[in-house]
Amino acid sequence: MQTSEQGIEALTLEEGEVLKAYRCPAGKWTIGPGLTAASGVIDPKPGMVITKAQSRALTKQALARNYEPRVAGAMPSAAQHAFDAGILFDWNTGAIKRASWVKLWRHGAARSAVEAKFRLWNKGGGKVLPGLVKRRERELLILFDAEYPVLTQEFTSKSIGFARWMLKMTVDEKFEAMGAFSALGYKVGGNPKMIDAAEVRRFQSDHALTPDGLIGRATLSTLQRRIDAAAKAKAATPAVGATGSTAASLTLPEGTSDFTDWLSAQPWVIGAVAGVIALWVLWRAWQYRDVIAVKLTTRAPRLAALLRSF
Repeated sequence: MQTSEQGIEALTLEEGEVLKAYRCPAGKWTIGPGLTAASGVIDPKPGMVITKAQSRALTKQALARNYEPRVAGAMPSAAQHAFDAGILFDWNTGAIKRASWVKLWRHGAARSAVEAKFRLWNKGGGKVLPGLVKRRERELLILFDAEYPVLTQEFTSKSIGFARWMLKMTVDEKFEAMGAFSALGYKVGGNPKMIDAAEVRRFQSDHALTPDGLIGRATLSTLQRRIDAAAKAKAATPAVGATGSTAASLTLPEGTSDFTDWLSAQPWVIGAVAGVIALWVLWRAWQYRDVIAVKLTTRAPRLAALLRSF
């Protein structure tokens, strides 16, 4: 079977459709509805731009190559709408072959039993995510009732001066994103329905994204990387500062009563610790070179461009 056009539209609505390559929160170059080099159909590069038609063609290639065979094997004889629901689930989780709800569905279990197992796939990083809770509900409506999500005023409105949310998100998720914008110095306001588009475009321009004022997957992923980078940098500070106290807890050689005396007699220890810390800092800097590029754009634009090219 193949994914229906309704199924592809639903997938695009859930994942977003980004036509300029961006880094996902994990740092992988991504384009279209979440396509990375692992998709086997495209290898996104910095600055790469595709058309909407190309995005849809690549999506269909990725579905045929990676998802449709798996879902067809796990859900034989599925009606089109059930097959589409399986596709959406597998695109998001990659777990169609091991999800317990699939076996229940295949053996004709009661709807309530299937739904209970289906709803368990609502976590990310060990935490229940409101966005995934809502997504699972939308997928269940497709699975059992052939009820596909449709574009709403939220997605089609073109209010001048206000940014638009391009993904299905809960109110709490929107406020969390707005708080992140504000923490980074972008004054987006306090109303999720009236976000200053100019500030969103400023954020997008600062991060080499398409400055369209649309808050979609690329913008939110880049925002997450900024927040993650700041959190990891903050966490690293006490870790580095604790080096001495950690080392001080080591058992000292017999006859040595003071750790500083022992350390002064072992200068290689200081050099080794400093070297490890330096390597760790460099590795973190390389992982978040796109974030560093933002900070260097004004003072060292050439270096910033170089960092973005990798």
